[in-house]
Amino acid sequence: MNLFVLVWNYLKAKPLNTVLNLILLALGIAVITLLLVFNNQLQSNITKNGRGIDLVVGAKGSPMQLILCNIFHVDFPTGNIKLNEAEKIAKNRLVKQAIPLALGDSYAGYRIVGTNKDYVQLYDLKINSGKFWSKPLEVTIGSYVAQTTGLKLGDTFASSHGMTEGGHSHDEHLFTVVGILEPSASVTDNLIFTSIESVWIMHEEHGEGGEEEGEEPHHHHDTVSIANPSKLVSSVSANDSTHEVTSLLIEYRSPMGAVQMPRFVNAQSTLQAASPAFETARLFSILGVGVDVLMGFAYLLIFISALSIFIALYNSLKERRYDLAIMRSMGASRFKILITVFTESIWLTLAGSIIGILVGHAVIYALIAFLPELQKTGFSAFIIYQEEWILLAGSLLLGCVCAILPAWQAYKTNISEVLAKN
Repeated sequence: MNLFVLVWNYLKAKPLNTVLNLILLALGIAVITLLLVFNNQLQSNITKNGRGIDLVVGAKGSPMQLILCNIFHVDFPTGNIKLNEAEKIAKNRLVKQAIPLALGDSYAGYRIVGTNKDYVQLYDLKINSGKFWSKPLEVTIGSYVAQTTGLKLGDTFASSHGMTEGGHSHDEHLFTVVGILEPSASVTDNLIFTSIESVWIMHEEHGEGGEEEGEEPHHHHDTVSIANPSKLVSSVSANDSTHEVTSLLIEYRSPMGAVQMPRFVNAQSTLQAASPAFETARLFSILGVGVDVLMGFAYLLIFISALSIFIALYNSLKERRYDLAIMRSMGASRFKILITVFTESIWLTLAGSIIGILVGHAVIYALIAFLPELQKTGFSAFIIYQEEWILLAGSLLLGCVCAILPAWQAYKTNISEVLAKN
Protein backbone atom coordinates (compact mmCIF):
# COMPACT_ATOMS: atom_id res chain seq x y z
CA MET A 1 0.00 0.00 0.00
CA ASN A 2 1.20 3.50 -0.80
CA LEU A 3 2.79 5.20 2.25
CA PHE A 4 0.67 8.35 1.97
CA VAL A 5 -2.55 6.38 1.57
CA LEU A 6 -1.64 4.37 4.67
CA VAL A 7 -0.98 7.56 6.68
CA TRP A 8 -4.22 9.10 5.44
CA ASN A 9 -6.16 6.04 6.56
CA TYR A 10 -4.53 6.18 9.99
CA LEU A 11 -5.57 9.84 10.36
CA LYS A 12 -9.13 9.13 9.17
CA ALA A 13 -9.47 6.34 11.68
CA LYS A 14 -9.50 8.91 14.51
CA PRO A 15 -11.10 12.03 12.99
CA LEU A 16 -11.74 13.81 16.31
CA ASN A 17 -8.11 13.56 17.37
CA THR A 18 -6.92 14.66 13.96
CA VAL A 19 -9.28 17.66 13.78
CA LEU A 20 -8.47 18.75 17.35
CA ASN A 21 -4.73 18.67 16.67
CA LEU A 22 -5.18 20.62 13.44
CA ILE A 23 -7.37 23.27 15.15
CA LEU A 24 -4.96 23.82 18.05
CA LEU A 25 -1.94 24.21 15.79
CA ALA A 26 -3.80 26.29 13.21
CA LEU A 27 -5.00 28.73 15.88
CA GLY A 28 -1.48 29.29 17.18
CA ILE A 29 -0.04 29.75 13.69
CA ALA A 30 -2.96 32.05 12.71
CA VAL A 31 -2.29 34.37 15.68
CA ILE A 32 1.44 34.50 14.85
CA THR A 33 0.67 35.17 11.16
CA LEU A 34 -1.80 37.92 12.06
CA LEU A 35 0.71 39.67 14.33
CA LEU A 36 3.53 39.15 11.83
CA VAL A 37 1.67 40.68 8.89
CA PHE A 38 0.21 43.51 10.99
CA ASN A 39 3.58 44.38 12.53
CA ASN A 40 5.50 44.26 9.23
CA GLN A 41 2.97 46.36 7.36
CA LEU A 42 2.66 48.86 10.21
CA GLN A 43 6.44 49.34 10.27
CA SER A 44 6.52 49.59 6.48
CA ASN A 45 3.76 52.24 6.48
CA ILE A 46 5.41 54.23 9.24
CA THR A 47 8.75 54.18 7.39
CA LYS A 48 7.12 55.10 4.08
CA ASN A 49 5.01 57.94 5.48
CA GLY A 50 7.81 59.36 7.61
CA ARG A 51 10.54 59.34 4.98
CA GLY A 52 12.55 62.53 4.67
CA ILE A 53 11.03 64.04 7.83
CA ASP A 54 13.51 64.53 10.66
CA LEU A 55 11.41 66.79 12.88
CA VAL A 56 7.86 68.10 13.17
CA VAL A 57 7.41 71.58 14.61
CA GLY A 58 3.98 72.65 15.88
CA ALA A 59 2.10 74.13 18.82
CA LYS A 60 2.77 73.00 22.39
CA GLY A 61 0.99 69.78 23.34
CA SER A 62 1.57 66.06 23.02
CA PRO A 63 4.61 65.15 20.85
CA MET A 64 2.92 61.88 19.88
CA GLN A 65 -0.21 63.77 18.82
CA LEU A 66 1.95 66.11 16.74
CA ILE A 67 3.44 63.16 14.87
CA LEU A 68 0.15 61.26 14.44
CA CYS A 69 -1.64 64.35 13.17
CA ASN A 70 0.94 65.87 10.82
CA ILE A 71 2.58 62.76 9.36
CA PHE A 72 -0.03 60.00 9.61
CA HIS A 73 -3.12 62.26 9.69
CA VAL A 74 -4.97 60.16 12.28
CA ASP A 75 -5.27 62.70 15.09
CA PHE A 76 -6.25 66.31 15.69
CA PRO A 77 -3.82 69.27 15.59
CA THR A 78 -2.31 70.52 18.84
CA GLY A 79 -3.04 74.07 17.61
CA ASN A 80 -1.52 76.58 15.20
CA ILE A 81 1.71 78.58 15.13
CA LYS A 82 2.31 82.10 13.80
CA LEU A 83 3.67 82.23 10.26
CA ASN A 84 6.50 84.61 11.20
CA GLU A 85 7.65 82.22 13.95
CA ALA A 86 7.55 79.31 11.52
CA GLU A 87 9.53 81.44 9.07
CA LYS A 88 12.38 81.87 11.57
CA ILE A 89 12.58 78.10 12.03
CA ALA A 90 12.58 77.52 8.25
CA LYS A 91 15.48 79.98 7.77
CA ASN A 92 17.64 78.36 10.47
CA ARG A 93 21.06 77.34 9.12
CA LEU A 94 20.51 73.76 10.33
CA VAL A 95 17.32 73.33 8.28
CA LYS A 96 17.63 72.03 4.73
CA GLN A 97 13.90 72.06 3.99
CA ALA A 98 10.77 73.12 5.86
CA ILE A 99 7.35 72.16 4.49
CA PRO A 100 4.37 74.03 5.97
CA LEU A 101 1.03 72.34 6.64
CA ALA A 102 -2.30 74.05 7.32
CA LEU A 103 -4.97 71.69 8.65
CA GLY A 104 -8.45 72.04 10.06
CA ASP A 105 -11.01 71.03 7.44
CA SER A 106 -12.14 67.84 5.76
CA TYR A 107 -14.54 66.46 3.19
CA ALA A 108 -16.43 63.18 3.73
CA GLY A 109 -14.03 62.38 6.57
CA TYR A 110 -10.90 62.94 4.44
CA ARG A 111 -8.48 65.61 5.64
CA ILE A 112 -7.81 68.70 3.53
CA VAL A 113 -4.11 69.58 3.69
CA GLY A 114 -2.91 73.05 2.80
CA THR A 115 0.75 72.86 1.73
CA ASN A 116 3.14 73.66 -1.11
CA LYS A 117 4.78 71.71 -3.91
CA ASP A 118 7.68 70.64 -1.68
CA TYR A 119 5.27 68.12 -0.15
CA VAL A 120 4.69 66.69 -3.64
CA GLN A 121 8.44 66.17 -4.08
CA LEU A 122 8.83 64.72 -0.57
CA TYR A 123 6.39 61.89 -1.32
CA ASP A 124 7.14 61.78 -5.06
CA LEU A 125 3.46 62.15 -5.89
CA LYS A 126 2.35 61.48 -9.47
CA ILE A 127 -0.74 62.72 -11.28
CA ASN A 128 -3.14 60.12 -12.65
CA SER A 129 -5.42 62.65 -14.32
CA GLY A 130 -5.66 66.44 -14.36
CA LYS A 131 -2.94 68.50 -12.66
CA PHE A 132 -1.62 69.68 -9.30
CA TRP A 133 -3.37 72.61 -7.62
CA SER A 134 -2.00 75.99 -8.67
CA LYS A 135 -4.59 78.53 -7.47
CA PRO A 136 -6.53 79.00 -4.22
CA LEU A 137 -9.61 76.77 -3.91
CA GLU A 138 -8.17 74.23 -6.36
CA VAL A 139 -7.57 70.73 -4.96
CA THR A 140 -5.73 67.60 -6.03
CA ILE A 141 -7.16 64.51 -4.39
CA GLY A 142 -5.67 61.14 -3.39
CA SER A 143 -6.62 58.00 -5.30
CA TYR A 144 -8.58 56.46 -2.41
CA VAL A 145 -10.49 59.72 -1.87
CA ALA A 146 -11.52 59.69 -5.54
CA GLN A 147 -12.48 56.01 -5.36
CA THR A 148 -14.69 56.26 -2.28
CA THR A 149 -16.25 59.72 -2.73
CA GLY A 150 -16.77 59.53 -6.48
CA LEU A 151 -15.23 62.98 -6.99
CA LYS A 152 -14.12 63.64 -10.57
CA LEU A 153 -12.21 66.38 -12.35
CA GLY A 154 -14.24 69.61 -12.37
CA ASP A 155 -16.44 68.61 -9.41
CA THR A 156 -16.92 71.14 -6.62
CA PHE A 157 -17.55 70.58 -2.92
CA ALA A 158 -17.80 72.43 0.39
CA SER A 159 -15.42 71.50 3.17
CA SER A 160 -16.45 70.83 6.77
CA HIS A 161 -14.70 72.15 9.85
CA GLY A 162 -12.87 69.40 11.73
CA MET A 163 -12.62 65.73 10.75
CA THR A 164 -16.28 64.75 11.17
CA GLU A 165 -18.86 64.98 8.42
CA GLY A 166 -21.26 66.76 10.76
CA GLY A 167 -18.92 69.75 11.26
CA HIS A 168 -19.72 73.30 10.17
CA SER A 169 -19.81 73.43 6.36
CA HIS A 170 -17.96 76.25 4.58
CA ASP A 171 -20.60 76.84 1.90
CA GLU A 172 -19.34 80.37 1.17
CA HIS A 173 -16.46 78.95 -0.89
CA LEU A 174 -16.34 75.74 -2.89
CA PHE A 175 -13.26 73.72 -3.72
CA THR A 176 -12.78 72.54 -7.33
CA VAL A 177 -11.11 69.22 -8.15
CA VAL A 178 -8.34 69.81 -10.71
CA GLY A 179 -6.33 66.61 -10.29
CA ILE A 180 -6.35 63.02 -9.05
CA LEU A 181 -3.16 61.34 -7.81
CA GLU A 182 -1.84 57.93 -8.75
CA PRO A 183 -2.07 55.33 -5.94
CA SER A 184 1.04 55.45 -3.76
CA ALA A 185 0.17 52.99 -0.94
CA SER A 186 0.86 55.78 1.55
CA VAL A 187 -1.18 58.21 3.64
CA THR A 188 -1.36 60.57 0.64
CA ASP A 189 -3.97 58.31 -0.99
CA ASN A 190 -6.42 59.49 1.72
CA LEU A 191 -5.72 63.23 1.58
CA ILE A 192 -7.02 66.25 -0.30
CA PHE A 193 -4.30 68.76 -1.21
CA THR A 194 -4.65 72.48 -1.75
CA SER A 195 -2.69 75.68 -1.14
CA ILE A 196 -2.26 77.16 2.33
CA GLU A 197 -4.04 80.29 1.07
CA SER A 198 -7.15 78.15 0.43
CA VAL A 199 -7.27 77.09 4.08
CA TRP A 200 -6.84 80.71 5.19
CA ILE A 201 -9.66 81.87 2.91
CA MET A 202 -12.02 79.28 4.40
CA HIS A 203 -11.38 80.44 7.95
CA GLU A 204 -11.07 84.19 7.45
CA GLU A 205 -14.80 84.41 6.84
CA HIS A 206 -15.34 83.19 10.40
CA GLY A 207 -12.56 85.13 12.08
CA GLU A 208 -10.39 82.00 12.38
CA GLY A 209 -7.56 83.10 10.14
CA GLY A 210 -5.70 85.16 12.68
CA GLU A 211 -6.88 88.60 11.42
CA GLU A 212 -6.63 91.49 13.85
CA GLU A 213 -9.97 92.68 15.20
CA GLY A 214 -11.65 95.07 12.78
CA GLU A 215 -9.22 94.22 9.98
CA GLU A 216 -10.60 93.24 6.59
CA PRO A 217 -9.84 89.68 5.54
CA HIS A 218 -7.04 89.30 2.99
CA HIS A 219 -8.03 87.40 -0.14
CA HIS A 220 -4.82 85.73 -1.17
CA HIS A 221 -6.02 84.83 -4.61
CA ASP A 222 -5.52 88.48 -5.55
CA THR A 223 -2.09 89.13 -7.05
CA VAL A 224 -0.14 91.33 -4.67
CA SER A 225 3.49 92.44 -4.91
CA ILE A 226 5.31 91.39 -1.76
CA ALA A 227 8.59 93.14 -0.92
CA ASN A 228 9.91 90.43 1.44
CA PRO A 229 7.94 87.27 0.56
CA SER A 230 7.73 84.38 3.01
CA LYS A 231 9.87 81.35 2.27
CA LEU A 232 6.93 79.15 3.27
CA VAL A 233 3.99 80.99 1.64
CA SER A 234 5.19 83.35 -1.06
CA SER A 235 1.92 85.32 -1.30
CA VAL A 236 2.48 86.97 2.11
CA SER A 237 5.33 88.74 3.84
CA ALA A 238 7.96 86.85 5.81
CA ASN A 239 7.12 89.07 8.81
CA ASP A 240 3.39 88.27 8.64
CA SER A 241 2.11 87.77 12.18
CA THR A 242 -1.60 87.63 11.34
CA HIS A 243 -1.65 84.23 9.64
CA GLU A 244 -0.93 80.81 11.03
CA VAL A 245 0.09 77.33 9.91
CA THR A 246 -0.42 74.07 11.78
CA SER A 247 3.09 72.66 11.54
CA LEU A 248 6.41 72.44 9.73
CA LEU A 249 7.93 69.20 8.44
CA ILE A 250 11.68 69.66 8.84
CA GLU A 251 14.61 67.99 7.09
CA TYR A 252 18.04 68.65 8.62
CA ARG A 253 20.96 69.99 6.66
CA SER A 254 23.42 67.97 8.75
CA PRO A 255 23.39 65.50 11.68
CA MET A 256 24.09 68.48 13.96
CA GLY A 257 20.44 69.45 13.46
CA ALA A 258 19.29 66.42 15.46
CA VAL A 259 21.29 67.67 18.42
CA GLN A 260 20.46 71.38 18.33
CA MET A 261 17.11 71.91 16.58
CA PRO A 262 14.74 70.15 19.03
CA ARG A 263 16.29 72.01 21.95
CA PHE A 264 16.14 75.33 20.08
CA VAL A 265 12.47 74.85 19.08
CA ASN A 266 11.31 73.66 22.50
CA ALA A 267 12.90 76.73 24.08
CA GLN A 268 10.33 78.88 22.24
CA SER A 269 7.30 79.68 24.38
CA THR A 270 4.68 78.58 21.85
CA LEU A 271 6.53 75.97 19.78
CA GLN A 272 7.19 72.27 20.20
CA ALA A 273 9.44 69.85 18.32
CA ALA A 274 8.73 66.15 17.96
CA SER A 275 11.05 63.56 16.41
CA PRO A 276 9.21 61.01 14.22
CA ALA A 277 11.92 58.40 14.86
CA PHE A 278 11.72 58.78 18.64
CA GLU A 279 7.91 58.95 18.85
CA THR A 280 7.31 55.99 16.53
CA ALA A 281 9.83 53.96 18.53
CA ARG A 282 7.89 54.90 21.66
CA LEU A 283 4.64 53.91 19.94
CA PHE A 284 6.08 50.50 19.03
CA SER A 285 7.29 49.97 22.58
CA ILE A 286 3.73 50.61 23.82
CA LEU A 287 2.20 48.33 21.20
CA GLY A 288 4.95 45.77 21.80
CA VAL A 289 3.59 44.80 25.23
CA GLY A 290 0.26 43.70 23.76
CA VAL A 291 1.99 42.00 20.82
CA ASP A 292 4.26 40.05 23.17
CA VAL A 293 1.29 38.85 25.24
CA LEU A 294 -0.55 37.63 22.14
CA MET A 295 2.61 36.04 20.77
CA GLY A 296 3.10 34.20 24.06
CA PHE A 297 -0.48 32.93 23.86
CA ALA A 298 0.14 31.73 20.29
CA TYR A 299 3.29 29.83 21.28
CA LEU A 300 1.39 28.25 24.19
CA LEU A 301 -1.23 26.99 21.72
CA ILE A 302 1.51 25.56 19.50
CA PHE A 303 3.14 23.84 22.48
CA ILE A 304 -0.20 22.31 23.55
CA SER A 305 -0.77 21.22 19.95
CA ALA A 306 2.67 19.60 19.76
CA LEU A 307 2.04 17.79 23.05
CA SER A 308 -1.34 16.63 21.78
CA ILE A 309 0.17 15.30 18.55
CA PHE A 310 2.88 13.47 20.50
CA ILE A 311 0.31 11.85 22.84
CA ALA A 312 -1.94 10.92 19.90
CA LEU A 313 0.95 9.28 18.05
CA TYR A 314 2.18 7.45 21.15
CA ASN A 315 -1.27 6.12 22.03
CA SER A 316 -2.14 5.16 18.48
CA LEU A 317 1.16 3.33 18.23
CA LYS A 318 0.05 0.98 21.03
CA GLU A 319 -3.16 0.23 19.15
CA ARG A 320 -1.28 -0.34 15.89
CA ARG A 321 1.45 -2.63 17.18
CA TYR A 322 -0.29 -5.65 15.60
CA ASP A 323 -0.70 -3.78 12.27
CA LEU A 324 2.95 -2.81 12.28
CA ALA A 325 3.97 -6.39 13.07
CA ILE A 326 1.88 -7.65 10.12
CA MET A 327 3.53 -5.05 7.87
CA ARG A 328 6.96 -6.23 9.03
CA SER A 329 6.05 -9.88 8.44
CA MET A 330 4.91 -8.98 4.91
CA GLY A 331 8.28 -7.49 4.09
CA ALA A 332 8.10 -3.89 5.28
CA SER A 333 11.47 -2.76 6.60
CA ARG A 334 12.08 -1.12 9.97
CA PHE A 335 12.98 2.06 8.09
CA LYS A 336 9.59 2.14 6.33
CA ILE A 337 7.81 1.77 9.69
CA LEU A 338 9.94 4.63 11.01
CA ILE A 339 9.10 6.83 8.02
CA THR A 340 5.37 6.06 8.37
CA VAL A 341 5.25 7.52 11.88
CA PHE A 342 7.33 10.57 10.90
CA THR A 343 5.13 11.19 7.83
CA GLU A 344 1.96 11.09 9.93
CA SER A 345 3.35 13.66 12.38
CA ILE A 346 4.78 15.94 9.69
CA TRP A 347 1.53 15.80 7.73
CA LEU A 348 -0.41 16.96 10.79
CA THR A 349 1.91 19.85 11.65
CA LEU A 350 2.37 20.97 8.06
CA ALA A 351 -1.39 20.90 7.35
CA GLY A 352 -2.08 22.78 10.61
CA SER A 353 0.50 25.44 9.71
CA ILE A 354 -0.85 25.95 6.19
CA ILE A 355 -4.41 26.24 7.53
CA GLY A 356 -3.20 28.67 10.22
CA ILE A 357 -1.42 30.92 7.72
CA LEU A 358 -4.48 30.96 5.46
CA VAL A 359 -6.74 31.77 8.42
CA GLY A 360 -4.40 34.59 9.51
CA HIS A 361 -4.53 36.22 6.06
CA ALA A 362 -8.30 35.65 5.85
CA VAL A 363 -8.79 37.50 9.16
CA ILE A 364 -6.71 40.44 7.88
CA TYR A 365 -8.76 40.47 4.65
CA ALA A 366 -12.00 40.53 6.66
CA LEU A 367 -10.73 43.34 8.91
CA ILE A 368 -9.72 45.42 5.88
CA ALA A 369 -13.10 44.78 4.25
CA PHE A 370 -15.14 45.80 7.30
CA LEU A 371 -12.99 48.54 8.89
CA PRO A 372 -12.71 51.70 6.73
CA GLU A 373 -9.79 53.00 8.82
CA LEU A 374 -7.70 49.94 7.89
CA GLN A 375 -8.60 50.41 4.23
CA LYS A 376 -7.11 53.90 4.39
CA THR A 377 -3.80 52.62 5.75
CA GLY A 378 -2.96 50.62 2.63
CA PHE A 379 -2.85 47.28 4.49
CA SER A 380 -2.99 44.20 2.26
CA ALA A 381 -3.90 40.60 3.06
CA PHE A 382 -2.06 39.30 -0.01
CA ILE A 383 1.55 39.98 0.97
CA ILE A 384 3.53 36.89 1.99
CA TYR A 385 6.53 37.50 4.24
CA GLN A 386 9.72 35.48 4.52
CA GLU A 387 8.92 34.72 8.15
CA GLU A 388 5.85 32.75 7.02
CA TRP A 389 8.06 30.36 5.10
CA ILE A 390 10.12 30.00 8.28
CA LEU A 391 6.87 29.08 10.09
CA LEU A 392 6.28 26.30 7.56
CA ALA A 393 9.85 25.04 7.94
CA GLY A 394 9.38 25.18 11.71
CA SER A 395 6.24 23.07 11.41
CA LEU A 396 8.26 20.37 9.63
CA LEU A 397 10.80 20.43 12.45
CA LEU A 398 8.00 20.32 15.04
CA GLY A 399 6.51 17.28 13.32
CA CYS A 400 9.86 15.52 13.43
CA VAL A 401 10.36 16.31 17.12
CA CYS A 402 6.88 15.04 18.03
CA ALA A 403 7.52 11.78 16.16
CA ILE A 404 10.98 10.91 17.49
CA LEU A 405 9.91 8.76 20.48
CA PRO A 406 6.85 7.10 18.85
CA ALA A 407 8.89 6.38 15.70
CA TRP A 408 11.70 4.84 17.76
CA GLN A 409 9.19 2.63 19.59
CA ALA A 410 7.77 1.52 16.24
CA TYR A 411 11.28 0.87 14.92
CA LYS A 412 12.04 -1.45 17.85
CA THR A 413 8.79 -3.45 17.48
CA ASN A 414 9.43 -7.17 18.02
CA ILE A 415 7.40 -9.04 15.37
CA SER A 416 7.33 -12.46 17.04
CA GLU A 417 6.48 -11.07 20.46
CA VAL A 418 3.55 -8.98 19.18
CA LEU A 419 2.16 -11.78 16.98
CA ALA A 420 2.46 -14.28 19.84
CA LYS A 421 0.36 -12.06 22.12
CA ASN A 422 -2.36 -11.77 19.47
